[in-house]
Amino acid sequence: MDYSQLIILTSVGVIAGWLNVMAGGGSLLTVPIMLFMGIPGPVANGTNRIGILMQNIAAVSTFFKKGHSDFKLGFSLAGAACIGAVGGAMIGVNLDGEWFDRLLALTMIVVMLMMLTKNKTQSTGQVQTANPGSKLLLGHVLMVGAGFWGGLIQVGVGFILMPILYRVMGFDLVKVNMYKVFIVLIYTVVALIVFASQVEILWITGVALAIGMMTGGWLGARTTISKGETWIRPIFFATLSVFIVVLLWP
Repeated sequence: MDYSQLIILTSVGVIAGWLNVMAGGGSLLTVPIMLFMGIPGPVANGTNRIGILMQNIAAVSTFFKKGHSDFKLGFSLAGAACIGAVGGAMIGVNLDGEWFDRLLALTMIVVMLMMLTKNKTQSTGQVQTANPGSKLLLGHVLMVGAGFWGGLIQVGVGFILMPILYRVMGFDLVKVNMYKVFIVLIYTVVALIVFASQVEILWITGVALAIGMMTGGWLGARTTISKGETWIRPIFFATLSVFIVVLLWP
């Protein structure tokens, strides 16, 4: 891979990192561009995890410095996601082609419909329910499935995590993104280990991507904190809509 391609990947990584933190779908930019550059599907899938990892380190660090953190619940949810991520990654190392596009688009449509139904109260950022225990349990169970998808392909996992944290667990969108980046950070470590043990990882390519995605992740976290739900909701729905059209367009 020449220098011009590495520069392109870094530039795309900035946009992808910002999108991933604000809503999701950044891997719909990074993975296809690596495929276009001639990188095999499983290799691109694994290499993309380097950028995802560094992006979320930057985002988690920014949230923490701004006073937004909850490591106890974060590690608990991430642990559940890791269970699914191991199984997903084991399948993902052999995954090639674009057969999953239609399924991903349909998943996004369901997610959009879920997110359009506004929670009753979310001003405190805490679980808003008469039975918080059941919501926490359901959230952890669903995290296993989200982790499986993240380990499998990563693409669009933010669109799955956000309604779990928002609709099921009842957090406001700032806390949703805070938990989301932490969960993805932890299970990505597990997924990257699986991919590195099974397929070739292009580390130089991954570092170039990571530089851009770290920058985008830092910007996304700052935007989330400073702008809150007034920016997150429209960006989330706009991003979903664009990717649904792209995936379903013949």
